[in-house]
Amino acid sequence: MTTPPRRRLPAAPDELTLPALLLRNATDYPELPALTWRDPGGAEPRTLTWARARAQVADLAAGYAALGVGRGDHVLMMMGNRPEHWLSDLALVHLGAVPVSVYGTSSPEQIAHIARHSRARLAVLEGAGELARWEPLTDDDTVPLEKLLVVDPTAVGRHTPYATLTARQAAPHDGAAFDKAWREVRPTDPVTVVYTSGTTGDPKGVVITHRGVLLDCVGIDRAVDLPEHVEHLCYLPFAHIAERVLGIYLPLLRAGHVHLCDDPATVAARARELRPAEFFGVPRVWEKLTASVRAALESLPEERRRVIEAAGGTARAYVAHRARGEEPPAALAAAYEAARQQVIVPLLALAGLDRLVWAGSATAPMPGEVVDFWTGFGIVIMDGWGLTETSGVVTLNAPTRFRLGSVGRPLDGVEVRTAADGELEVRGEIVCAGYLRADGSVESATDAEGWFATGDIGRIDEDGYVWVVDRKKEIIVTSTGKNVSPALVENALKEHPLVGQAFVHGDGRSYLVALLVLDAELTPSWAARHGIDADPAALAGHPAVRAEIDRAVAAANARLNRTEQIKRYRLLTREWGPETGELTPSLKLRRRVVREKYAEEIEELYAP
Repeated sequence: MTTPPRRRLPAAPDELTLPALLLRNATDYPELPALTWRDPGGAEPRTLTWARARAQVADLAAGYAALGVGRGDHVLMMMGNRPEHWLSDLALVHLGAVPVSVYGTSSPEQIAHIARHSRARLAVLEGAGELARWEPLTDDDTVPLEKLLVVDPTAVGRHTPYATLTARQAAPHDGAAFDKAWREVRPTDPVTVVYTSGTTGDPKGVVITHRGVLLDCVGIDRAVDLPEHVEHLCYLPFAHIAERVLGIYLPLLRAGHVHLCDDPATVAARARELRPAEFFGVPRVWEKLTASVRAALESLPEERRRVIEAAGGTARAYVAHRARGEEPPAALAAAYEAARQQVIVPLLALAGLDRLVWAGSATAPMPGEVVDFWTGFGIVIMDGWGLTETSGVVTLNAPTRFRLGSVGRPLDGVEVRTAADGELEVRGEIVCAGYLRADGSVESATDAEGWFATGDIGRIDEDGYVWVVDRKKEIIVTSTGKNVSPALVENALKEHPLVGQAFVHGDGRSYLVALLVLDAELTPSWAARHGIDADPAALAGHPAVRAEIDRAVAAANARLNRTEQIKRYRLLTREWGPETGELTPSLKLRRRVVREKYAEEIEELYAP
């Protein structure tokens, strides 16, 4: 294989489009891997090079065009992280169409809303599970949906098999038509519409442009120095802006290598195989990973645990200097390097994290205890901040400049300020085109001066680092008029390893109460270590567990002011998730759902 040329941009950053980047990759890096995945039941992974990926995109574009898809058409997709999803997304963009990924956990009501609102005539579905929710819409006169494409050949029924798109590959398609279509794509054209996950009501369609998202990618690329053609483990839903950026758009800019992971439950195993240089996880993913590693460490002999704890202390001291922008003392640097080589790296290698250069998180406040845990391995989880409406990241911590607890500094070309009430506002070309209206027009998301009100409360320090406190609409106002950040209190509660999930309530009340959920991975090992022989489902009611949770709440209260302290709590027996409705597909807490679902339990906590 010849040495690939140095990465170039095919146009100025604000004039880039996805098709131009794909052509650049296929021309400059034809033999480099672009996409790797495992077929269901397949033992060996399959890989497409950039040249083959573009060829398949061209074939699919011809197939979609033959079905009548053209410029400006919205096409809905509900599939997992599989090649059909990734390649179809790019094929549609090359036609000037607008791919719209829909969360696989969406309810029939949410699907119907998106189908009506987007005016899409075509949807691409994975299999029988998706078809059951979508099929009724094709007989609904209020929904424009006309055709369903189904990937799984065993589930097609009366609908169109996905294989139809590529059935024409044996005959050459019109390369001139493909070339003409993608060259008409403009930086200001929509690259997708992302429907928000609906934490506060019906999903809103956010119109993202090529220019907005690729300028965001350029800013990330400048802020985080990663190896050329870096590999990315792609497992979050493509319906989420974070994975669209990390799993589609940024790899196109970097000519990276995307490893598709269709089953989030296998992420840990895939990470051990891949040993990635970068890894992104929303806070809940990092919390689960922390609990899993901590449980494994607690099973080690006490002498071994002491060695690991000592190495962790050295790592935290070393990182603390870097977080303050200081050069660690030579003696500490030497001690850290020794601890890293002798203790930390061998442990990280077991999890496939020994080559990690950048560990990222966003979408919600990261619990300090989780950050501290990984800092003990020399891994700094670089918190960032952004919204769907900002095409991804606004601010970012980077390995060369970070402040633990902050969400970093704004990307190049992005302005951030605080309003009089503390709300963070953003201005820049990364801000979305606006919100899609049901008639196809777009409502601006900014004020007359171009500022977008984010709904997040925060502050900006003297060094330009942004600190996010909470969502403006989620701030609790007690009956005494005090403002409380529920995320701050919930993260304090979750600092205890047995507390996996927490919800704090108190709006209009004189004191705060909490619903708590035991950590499903760590609690059984804690119980075994304390001689408790009980079914995991019964642990929430065990006196020793309750006593430990009492201590956890007391410890959290000791670090909180009087208004923020929890007076009563209820320990629940079942973990929350997207399937049961308490979490969004991106694993953020749906406060309204929890509040309504557990209204009786909450009222009991306020009973005399």
